Amino acid sequence: MIKTLLISTYELGRQPFGLASPAAWLRDAGIEVVCLDLSRQALHEEAVRTADLVAFYVPMHTAMRLSLEWLAVVRGLNPRAHICFYGLYAPLNEPYLREHGVRTVLGGEFEEGLKKLAAGIAQGAAPAPPRVSLARQNFLVPVREGLPPLRSYAHLVLPGGEHRVAGYTEASRGCKHLCRHCPIVPVYGGVFRIVQPEVVLADIRQQVAAGAEHITFGDPDFFNGIGHSLRIVEALPREFPRLSYDVTIKIEHLLKHAAHLRTLRETRCAFVVSAVESVEDAVLEKLDKGHTRGDFLAVLDLMRDSGLPLQPTFVPFTPWTTPEGYLELLRVVASEGLADSVAPVQLAIRLLIPAGSRLLELDDIQRVIAPYDARALMYPWRHPDPRMDALAQRADEIVRASEKLNRPRSKTFELLWDAASDVAAQGSSVPRMPVLASRAAIPYLNEPWYC
Repeated sequence: MIKTLLISTYELGRQPFGLASPAAWLRDAGIEVVCLDLSRQALHEEAVRTADLVAFYVPMHTAMRLSLEWLAVVRGLNPRAHICFYGLYAPLNEPYLREHGVRTVLGGEFEEGLKKLAAGIAQGAAPAPPRVSLARQNFLVPVREGLPPLRSYAHLVLPGGEHRVAGYTEASRGCKHLCRHCPIVPVYGGVFRIVQPEVVLADIRQQVAAGAEHITFGDPDFFNGIGHSLRIVEALPREFPRLSYDVTIKIEHLLKHAAHLRTLRETRCAFVVSAVESVEDAVLEKLDKGHTRGDFLAVLDLMRDSGLPLQPTFVPFTPWTTPEGYLELLRVVASEGLADSVAPVQLAIRLLIPAGSRLLELDDIQRVIAPYDARALMYPWRHPDPRMDALAQRADEIVRASEKLNRPRSKTFELLWDAASDVAAQGSSVPRMPVLASRAAIPYLNEPWYC
């Protein structure tokens, strides 16, 4: 019997859906499968040595880089294994993967492709499934046996300091929108696909049985298919009256579907994540985000009226960001009482330009980028104002030090303000913006957010 090993290296501190879902498809086809989450487990060398197919799950940039480091180890232990990379970042980096001996690359809806690949290897041939499949799939309930227990992953931290075990699932993939900086766009191109509601609810059911008290929905935008999403969350309190959850929704959709914010709150949504990215309309236009600064501020008011916390995320360092623009972002965060709602890493992220990015359509991006760096898996770029590159580096240093020292978010915010004001004022002092107390304590997941 063919033996398949699925490997995850990083998924934001979540138990990987990207292992559990294809594991169900492989087992259903009678294929032996072992799952390893190297963010929580040591490498199982015997599982590597005996595997006929080793498939790395790469849903994000960090996972891709870590997987490439492990690839050499895996090939050293088992040079005969068929190596596959699957997930969002696999097709984006196909040429580099091929150069390093990866034989199969799968993107988009990958479960069917993995099953066909494993079945073909079992029959003595390696078929070539579609590099990117956007086919509609009838999902199976993910198989989570053999993965580390949920308690070893990120927890929900409540305002009083209580920790709750968090599970993770996906109700959809892809996205209807075409934001220029988003890595989903080159793969899905405006398409999104749903996971059948009965499968989502069955997956939640098994995680609750395993101790989950909170569920993170990993959909790129939970309101891409709002009828589908509401059907799922409205079912939750009937079966799991104490279960909370969180979702990610675009500012544009929060405005459009404001009438449903109370539905989220009434079904125990703990908070909503939204990719705000910038408070400068010119930058938002470059990113093709579909919202404005005014839209963001309007959503803040709507969310407060609904009693639903918002956790905005940002990309503060772009080729268009000025020292004054970065300081303005900090002013908005402070004045809106968001300093405790925004993870410090969100104030230090630098724009990532992966292969296939729609950002490459812009002439001003072409002027600042260097040739593609295959090892770093991105186009390096320099800001036209060298002060901004120095400020970005300083912000990163402050945030990393704060994580090590466990500084309060308010203290990290003050350090970032001082660094930015030094640059914006060119030596003269800028009065520190008072950090308003949060209008409500915000629950959060205790895993720093990276891409």
